Amino acid sequence: DLERRGKLDVVVTQNIDGLHQLAGSDPGRVLEVHGTLRRYACLSCGAGGPMEVVLDRLRGGDDDPACTEAGCGGILKSATVSFGQPLPADVLDRAFDAVQRCDVLLAVGTSLTVQPIASAVPLALQAGARVVVVNASPTPYDDVVDAVVPGPLSEVLPVIVGSTAPAPAPDGESRPGT
Repeated sequence: DLERRGKLDVVVTQNIDGLHQLAGSDPGRVLEVHGTLRRYACLSCGAGGPMEVVLDRLRGGDDDPACTEAGCGGILKSATVSFGQPLPADVLDRAFDAVQRCDVLLAVGTSLTVQPIASAVPLALQAGARVVVVNASPTPYDDVVDAVVPGPLSEVLPVIVGSTAPAPAPDGESRPGT
């Protein structure tokens, strides 16, 4: 809803499940810093594609689908970041660029303990943004942010999103762009 109203520029997520896109977020606005289960990647050559391609090969009887890129034969895995693998630099660059340009940073449903994404909070504050933490449990940044909204996301997010809705026109008719 925030995206539709032009109030949301980017979603930076550590989740790998693709639920932001399934919920209606524009895939071009979702930055998945830990990768995604929706795609595969070759560990040898870096080729990749939709995970459905690999799943179809498994369903077809291929017990261990290998990369078919130019005869590579490398191991395929989900396009997620595993322990010891670096986070995708291009995604991190886009995420931190968005953090430095934002007016408001909503840190939603996160403990803010996993780096480097947790550093988005002090970075946004240094850039002059307002920062709001929305989480069921305390975070290390609760004492320095502009607001903390505790509670279950299913209860507090609709209130927050509703509070950003444009006010109705005095005559009761909707305004352009609302």
